[in-house]
Amino acid sequence: MPRMPISRELVFLVVAVLLSLAAGTAFYWSRASTLTIAVAPSGGTEPALLRAYAEALAARDKGVRLKVLSFDGVRESADALRKGEADLAVVRPDVSLPPNGLTLAVLREQALVVVAPEGSGIRAFPDLARRRLGVIAARNADRTLISDAVEHYGLQLREAGPGPVPAGAVTLVPVEEDDLAKALAEKRIEAVALVTTPTTPSARRIIGLVQGASRTRKVALFGVSEGPALIERFPRLQAVTVPAGLFGGKPKLPEEDVATVGASYRLMARANLSRSIAAEVTQYLFETRTALADALPAANAIHAPAYDVTAAATSARLPIHPGAIDYYEREQESFIERYETWIYLVAFLGGGVGSGLAWLRQRLSRLRRERVEVATERLLEIQAEARRPGEASRLPALAGEIDDLAAEIVRHAVDRPTEPRTISAAAMAVDAARSTVRRAAEGDAPRPKPGTKPGLRAVE
Repeated sequence: MPRMPISRELVFLVVAVLLSLAAGTAFYWSRASTLTIAVAPSGGTEPALLRAYAEALAARDKGVRLKVLSFDGVRESADALRKGEADLAVVRPDVSLPPNGLTLAVLREQALVVVAPEGSGIRAFPDLARRRLGVIAARNADRTLISDAVEHYGLQLREAGPGPVPAGAVTLVPVEEDDLAKALAEKRIEAVALVTTPTTPSARRIIGLVQGASRTRKVALFGVSEGPALIERFPRLQAVTVPAGLFGGKPKLPEEDVATVGASYRLMARANLSRSIAAEVTQYLFETRTALADALPAANAIHAPAYDVTAAATSARLPIHPGAIDYYEREQESFIERYETWIYLVAFLGGGVGSGLAWLRQRLSRLRRERVEVATERLLEIQAEARRPGEASRLPALAGEIDDLAAEIVRHAVDRPTEPRTISAAAMAVDAARSTVRRAAEGDAPRPKPGTKPGLRAVE
């Protein structure tokens, strides 16, 4: 039968390989995850904010790293997420919403408001008919939002041009902030539309310029009063409220809360991003928000998307990533929960491998024991042959075979200890066989007793 010993060195090698694999697996799961983030718009606050966030993650040695990709506009950054070129992206849903994007956090909200000097007679959107409406740093996305609001009131938005404004139309006039006061004084514009975060310093500056164009320093500030209806038509917009007194003054401005519509800049992740990683990105963003705000005040505008219950979060028009929900509801997965499937699988496979190794060890031990038993039986046969008359010529060969069998038994005993009784019996058989051959060679080999089989009892 084949000899299949397992040396201690082989066992140590197997154990070392298993430990190395375990260490490698632990290192793989514990290393920082690097995510690609698409940021936009060029010149906006979001790129600077998220670059600072990426630097903070690296400085604090967090488990997530960000690789920043810059794009000119939010349409391009949304496309990068949609195409799988980025794991995270700055998205403005009313411009372009990738089908595989889920919200982690709202970076800032923009509100659409119109501010006009008191003497202009403009106090609501319908009053903009046949008027010239100025807009600061007009972007295509802002123009689309203003157009949707104007058309909701039965008006048509047209580009600036010579001549009077037609009936039922509103002319949109791009104006630089530095030229705003002069444009109001020269009646090139009669009101200003703002699509901005109301709490920003730029919003306060622009409203201050409009106040300066009014003889009484009073202005009318209004939004889209029929916001819910407009949101039903354009579900990627959202309701925004400008709180009373936000811009100060006496009397306070605005005098009461202004309900309007607006758009949001959101940090979105691909839908198939791991829940645990999405939760970590969200958690670290809010943990570093205060530190980021020291250098970038825009970080103060970061907030969680509003929702009442979990079902509302996952079924909203702008759904939230399950990983972000885990963070908001303090239900982040522990290490065991995160990898319990793998742990159970490894334990199951480890148990199976262990059982297989135990069976193999038992099988090999049995093979060794059987080999020793076979050698013992052969020794007994040699002892019987040595007693037979006329076998003198074969005695040297039998002696050599005894030595080979003895050496094989010793190897089995050294490689892996077998049952002591089996080895003891084999050793007695070796001694008996050698003694019988030696006596046969000397011519006085004992004859077996009548009725006794050759074997150890006969030797005794």
